[in-house]
Amino acid sequence: MEQMSLREIVEATGGMYSGEERVIAAVSSDTRDLPEGCLFIALKGDRFDGHAFVGKALEQGAAVAVVSDDVEAPPGRVLRVQDTRQAYLDIAGLYRRMLGLKVVGITGSVGKTTTKEMIACVCAAGFSTLKTEMNLNNEVGLSQMLLRLTPEHRVAVLEMGMDGPGQIAPLSRSAAPDIGVVTNIGVSHLEALGSRENIRDEKLDIRAGIGDSGVLVLNGDDDMLAPVEDPRLTVMRYGIDSPDCMVRGSRIKEFSSHTTFEVAYDGNRFDAQIPSMGKHNVYNALAALCVGIALDIPLHKAIAALRNYRPAGMRQRIVVHNSFTVVEDCYNASPDSMRAALETLGHLKCDGKRIAVLSDMLELGSVAEQSHRETGHIVAECGADVLLCTGELARLYQQGAREKGMGDAAMWFPDKAALYDHLKSILQAGDIAWFKASRGMRLEEVIERIYREI
Repeated sequence: MEQMSLREIVEATGGMYSGEERVIAAVSSDTRDLPEGCLFIALKGDRFDGHAFVGKALEQGAAVAVVSDDVEAPPGRVLRVQDTRQAYLDIAGLYRRMLGLKVVGITGSVGKTTTKEMIACVCAAGFSTLKTEMNLNNEVGLSQMLLRLTPEHRVAVLEMGMDGPGQIAPLSRSAAPDIGVVTNIGVSHLEALGSRENIRDEKLDIRAGIGDSGVLVLNGDDDMLAPVEDPRLTVMRYGIDSPDCMVRGSRIKEFSSHTTFEVAYDGNRFDAQIPSMGKHNVYNALAALCVGIALDIPLHKAIAALRNYRPAGMRQRIVVHNSFTVVEDCYNASPDSMRAALETLGHLKCDGKRIAVLSDMLELGSVAEQSHRETGHIVAECGADVLLCTGELARLYQQGAREKGMGDAAMWFPDKAALYDHLKSILQAGDIAWFKASRGMRLEEVIERIYREI
């Protein structure tokens, strides 16, 4: 992190400070990691309050603490703000504007992280690139990522997540993207936002921080995004089906370890390949190519860079274990991503059984039961040979699959231990077992047992 003056920080946060002018070269919210002379942010969470640690932070070398509540501290050592999370974003935004670089912001209901990773691959083909690590995509995580930038970075690729209304716009205003990407509009977070229209409006708030010369990259095949226009921004659309898309994919062929397709752009056609499976990943790759075009990276160079993409943890990571294949895809789940995963499973060449191992999709609100039952229909129709599921809502997978004729091959288990025992008894050479569920269901525990015990 480059140095910032405390005077500029006070101005950016709109805070109150009566101490001496200082130079700040580090910002931290963790008393376990406090560089000498840093700014300590007293964050509040559901289970913690950083204000309780202000005294300790100042004793350990923090120069000034950013607080919203009354605390005991030496005179001139506290910067008071209304909201410390927003102040963190304000400070990160100030720092971002100090650096002459391009920022790509990514949001959407499904595929944000995979799209982020593919975009980062493309950007790295032309520029020194920083990307969001792990799931650092909320107010705190985005602030941390922005403050990790250095003058050597030319591009930052930043994921923006949300779990309720009003959260994307502050992230965008802090990151000030030059390019905003919206992958799709599904039903994740329907419980919090009430309708797909509300979800779309929240995701499109990524425009809040994009300047008038910016670019908005949209999935032109998504029914909620296809009609979106913005006279203030350059809108680029990508897709497979819509003829109105600037960048289109076609001739898609899926294999057990990769997908090939053709890219059409500006009257030319290019062969492309990504080391991941499924039509949904072609969409993610097309979004990345749009960003490359917006950054003037030659398309052939961007396409070549996509071969370097590697799935992030538990996002369709393919593992050949002994004589069968495990697909680790249990970082998250929604009806749209479930459909994409199951359709991909059905298309895979398989010498044994195609086994769908599923657990609940969370945060679906009023459509939860319908979505789980319909996913069961998809399991039966996609070509899966066996369905093994566990979780309260997962019973509806079984019911839906049996409604479509899957019969006793669709099984529900009261817990993960029982599911594992049955899976262990049926796994054979050539099988593909695809694991998918929302992160909160911790379905990876079954995978870990497979690797340890089979």
